[in-house]
This record gives sequence, structure tokens and C-alpha cells, in this order.
Amino acid sequence: MVFAAALVALALVLAWPVPRVLARMTTFRRAPRAALVIWQSVTIAAVLSALAATPAVLLEIGEEAMEGPGSARALATVGAVLSGLMLAHVLVSGHQIGTRLRATRRRHRDLVDLLSNAPEVRNELSDPQLCVLQHSTPTAYCVPGLRSRVVLSQGTIDALSAEEVEAVLAHERAHLRERHDLILEFFTVIYTALPPILRSPEALSEVRLLAEVLADRSAVKAVGPVVVARAVVTMAGSSAPDAAMGVGCSTARIRLDLLQEAKRPHILLSLLMFGSATLALGAPICLVVAGWTTT
Repeated sequence: MVFAAALVALALVLAWPVPRVLARMTTFRRAPRAALVIWQSVTIAAVLSALAATPAVLLEIGEEAMEGPGSARALATVGAVLSGLMLAHVLVSGHQIGTRLRATRRRHRDLVDLLSNAPEVRNELSDPQLCVLQHSTPTAYCVPGLRSRVVLSQGTIDALSAEEVEAVLAHERAHLRERHDLILEFFTVIYTALPPILRSPEALSEVRLLAEVLADRSAVKAVGPVVVARAVVTMAGSSAPDAAMGVGCSTARIRLDLLQEAKRPHILLSLLMFGSATLALGAPICLVVAGWTTT
């Protein structure tokens, strides 16, 4: 029962305490790309451990408690079915969430295309994805997808300088180019599929913050940290509709603090996190292989 118990323990540890500990390790935010990798690795490792634990437990129980090989095979089959049901639950959750998000984005994209005065502004700013809404409240967000859009309100253009508008556009283009929406969708699916007691809202919040920090860093490369900081302050109170990603959010203060880290490489920190991500992914695989070879 050693390997099966280890898989169960690993799944529980990776699903509950580890995300809460990682969320408190704010130093990781200085290397946001590596931090996203370790978050993804921990989540995938937790899912792999959970999927492998059920057949492993039942197989070892069968080998210890029953003499006939047929009984062990039957228990292993039951375990495989249960793991298949767990995987099916994750896939169904993914399909439902993805379908809802795509439908919401499609409706909103059609709406902003209808309401915007995009043809004139596209020529001025050379951005074929850009839509401008005639609204006085500063608002900026992107609508991901195959027909993606960057949406600004006229209030944003009026409130920001030309450089600050470019910072906002660079931020939103980074979300679209790096497909941060898919990363957030992955974590939302896992969060929804887990039992409520194992869900970690800290993980979702941290991944959203890291996506914003990465987009800020792309904007810093385009216009510099001072201009980005001014744009973030002005847009801090703005909001984005459902299924969109906006430059304004409740973590603006944290993002401002991290802007000064944008041009620092943090190589050692990144290496530490990539190494930790590798260990997290390798742990369930090693346990499964070790358990298989010893049975």
C-alpha cells in the first residue's frame, strides 16, 4: 500500500495546502512566467496523482486481501473506471466552461463591433483589432478568441496621453498574443471540477495577477515603466465584462510595486521555480512507475 498511499497523500497535498503556500510566496511574482509554470505544474501533478491513486489503491488492496489474480484484476478495473469518471468530470467541466466563455465572447464581440466607431480609429492607430466605444468612463479590455478585439472607451483616450494609450494597447495585445485567457480557463476548469473542500480561490487570484503582471511587462518594453505606471493608476478603477481581460483590476497596487522588477532577470529565482515545477510533475510519474515495477 506504500505507493498507493503516497499517491493519495501527494494528490491531497498538491490540491490543498500547496496552492495556499504558493499564494503567500509573493517573491515568486518577480518572475511571473516561471511562477505560472510552477502553478500549472502543481495543478497538473495533483490531477495526475488523483487519477493514478484510485486504481493503485484498489490494485494493492486486491493483491493483499485476495488470493486470486482475477480479483485483483477486477479491483484494478473498478479503479480504472473510477479514474475514468474523474477524468470525464474534468473534461465535461472544461467543455461547459469553454462553451460558455466562447458564446459570451462572441456575443460581446458582435456588440462592440456594432457600437464602435472602429473604422476611423483603426486607421489612426494602425490596429485592425481595435474598437472604440463612445463612453466617457475610462475602460479598456480585450476579448480573446479567433476574432479577438481590443476595446477602448473614448473616456480612456481622453484621460490618457498618447504614450499611455500605447501602454494600454500593449498590455491588451500581450493578453491576446500570449493567450492568457487559455491559462485562466485551465485553472477555472480544475477549480470547478474539484470538490469544494479542495478548491483554492488563492490559486485563481494569483494566476490572474500573474497574467496581468506579464502583460504589464510587455507594455514596459514598449513605453517604459513610468508611462505604464501612470496608465495603471488612471485605469485602476475600470472594469471588464465577463469573459474579457481588462487593464484595470483590484491588484493595481501590487502591479505598481512589481513594475520596478520588470527589467531585472531574476535568473536564480526562475531556475528555482522551474526546478520545483519539474519535481512536482515528476513526483506522481515516479510513484506510478515505482509501484508498477514492484507489483
